[in-house]
Amino acid sequence: MINIIIKYIIIAIVVLFGSRYISGIKIDGFQTAVLVVLAMGFANTFLKPILKLISFPITILSLGLFLLVINVIVVYIVDYFIEGFTVTGFIPPLIFSFVLSISSTVLGWFFDKD
Repeated sequence: MINIIIKYIIIAIVVLFGSRYISGIKIDGFQTAVLVVLAMGFANTFLKPILKLISFPITILSLGLFLLVINVIVVYIVDYFIEGFTVTGFIPPLIFSFVLSISSTVLGWFFDKD
């Protein structure tokens, strides 16, 4: 349990520093970053599979490239619900979702050992 908490705190720090270097992403503070990470985890767990199912024909026709659009939609959904988190454009939330995914994967290698 403590590994999950540490993992989310480190991802929140990565998100906070990433928002300083990605020009279209604004996060007010560390508490907002933690809320963004928790909301992104929730959205990726529950909303993203629904969006993938609904957009399956478009994803097939685009040879999987529509999944990038789904990632951006998920970031915009989190932007709508979290106050203090602002997203503009298409490329910044795409980069943001890549940074979040890569950092989560790398931290998973270290913290999810059984």
